[in-house]
Amino acid sequence: MRREVRSLLGLALPVILAEIGWMAMGLVDTIMVGPLGPAAIGATGMGSGVFTAIVIFGMGLMLGLDTFVSQAYGARRLDECVGWLHQGVWLAVIVGPVLMAVTWAVFLTLDSWGLHPDIRVLVGPYLRGISFGAIPLLLYAGFRRYLQGIHVVRPIMIALVSANVVNAAANWVLIYGHFGMPALGVEGSAWATDIARVYMAAFLYVALRRVHRKRGDAHPQVPFGLDLARVRRLVAIGFPAASQITLEVGVFATATAMAGKLDPISSGAHQIALNVAGLAFMVPLGLASASAVRVGHAIGAGEPLRAIRAGWLAMGVGALLMMALGAALFVWPEPILRLFTGDGRLVSLGAQLLGVAAAFQLFDGTQAVATGVLRGIGNTRTPMVVNVIGHWAFGLPVGYALCFHYGWGVIGLWIGLSSGLVVVAIALTIAWARNASRIAA
Repeated sequence: MRREVRSLLGLALPVILAEIGWMAMGLVDTIMVGPLGPAAIGATGMGSGVFTAIVIFGMGLMLGLDTFVSQAYGARRLDECVGWLHQGVWLAVIVGPVLMAVTWAVFLTLDSWGLHPDIRVLVGPYLRGISFGAIPLLLYAGFRRYLQGIHVVRPIMIALVSANVVNAAANWVLIYGHFGMPALGVEGSAWATDIARVYMAAFLYVALRRVHRKRGDAHPQVPFGLDLARVRRLVAIGFPAASQITLEVGVFATATAMAGKLDPISSGAHQIALNVAGLAFMVPLGLASASAVRVGHAIGAGEPLRAIRAGWLAMGVGALLMMALGAALFVWPEPILRLFTGDGRLVSLGAQLLGVAAAFQLFDGTQAVATGVLRGIGNTRTPMVVNVIGHWAFGLPVGYALCFHYGWGVIGLWIGLSSGLVVVAIALTIAWARNASRIAA
């Protein structure tokens, strides 16, 4: 057990830091546009949320690499690991332009969304600009999943940390017009994010090439060619995972669009509080990625009991961490919020939203880690079905009713979303218990 704890945490901690680095990019964008006012904060958050809800499907397709690469690595088949990497790259090149087109299609429909005029005028240019980051983001996702699968995680952490520096510098130049550049405002934040994503993909490409050179003859040379049979297998595993994560992100993007129909203070407070809660979520998300690799590695090595121990251990660690984070959000909401804005109205409403967030941290973490351990054994369909029921059939309708029909505003929206997380967490825990029993039999 101690050995598995060390292995899990050794893999999880850099991945968690990488996830925090990923989320920090959105936080930096929010902080950098903060002086432009609540409407700018709301527009940046909404545009980012909508684009993420679209591109996350392509990134979700790459989650199949967690299963295939980790199991191949557990079986000591390095040639299989590289083969799956190549097909991940091909998939990114194929899917990326499609996601860009979808983003542009959404951009053309914004006038029918009923957004507040101050937010609508800013969110359109942001969406148009950020769409160009789709292909480098998918390449980064493929490189990252491959490196995680072969237990090389340090470059991922370094890439995300340094990308935040690139993003902040580009934001400073493009939002406010330094070094002779025009002041692009909210749109400048989108282009800065694109630059950072190109950097991340390039950094991980160099990192994996260095890993290959270091291994020399021990690392097989696999021809780089499109293998449709492998791509179909990757999509077969990745599609349910992509659907699941798209549904989960999509429900929060939909909630952000709903908040955009409210006043700019409600929309801005929603976005800031969502960023804070999202930052906390990076902990179980990183742990979920690590648990998928550890469970998949054990399955590939033919050790099902080790896979079961790794899964339950990850869920236990995740529960402890999320209870601690929930307590922090409950005790210190205002100091956290003042990192983003000095507007007392945003801080006051945001503190109430973080109170709701604190209550659902345990359930949010549980459903994330359970999704990861199920992915490790190749079960990506169950989380997809559970997310449809928990978030879309239950949580979002409840939130909509409380927000608009009962007049609770954005707080009612958050209570509804939280109730959906409770349903998903309970259902996925039961699903993992049943799968573990089947594996052990």
